[in-house]
Amino acid sequence: MNNTLGLISAFLGGAIVGAGAAVLFAPEKGEDLRRRICNILREKGIMCSETDVDALVEKLTKELDD
Repeated sequence: MNNTLGLISAFLGGAIVGAGAAVLFAPEKGEDLRRRICNILREKGIMCSETDVDALVEKLTKELDD
């Protein structure tokens, strides 16, 4: 039972990371994409500024490059 739960959790975690990467690498202008990310976060109740999103994108890009 725990093994199955772990497998499902790993799958869902991978799906979330994959979806995030797909959004970041989508062929869309960076400014539009950042605005879209900010709007999605606000809809989920997470308050952020465009500066916060810029910092997040920079951090994710750096981690992907390493």
